[in-house]
Amino acid sequence: MRKLNMLFFAIVGVLMSATVAFAQAAPAAADHAADEGAGLKAIAAGVGFAIAVVGGALGQSRIGAAACEGAARNPGAAAKIQTMMILGLALIESLVLFALLVVFAKV
Repeated sequence: MRKLNMLFFAIVGVLMSATVAFAQAAPAAADHAADEGAGLKAIAAGVGFAIAVVGGALGQSRIGAAACEGAARNPGAAAKIQTMMILGLALIESLVLFALLVVFAKV
């Protein structure tokens, strides 16, 4: 129960700090400064997305290898292992697609 409370308050704290960040007003001279940093912003978004893709690919390859090994060791449980593998792959892929969405939203 203590861990659940800690997780709940951590999530609430992150969400509360995000609302403060969105409430800030943009300065009047931000138009010229935004043009100068547009290239760097695109490069940073590309590097961040590349890191997310590499992490997702590593996670998916480990899940595939573990599922093959588990099915080889216990062929009777292969159907359950395959179901859990597909669920894990879908969740990892959704995180990578979410990273792509963030890249397009910020650039």
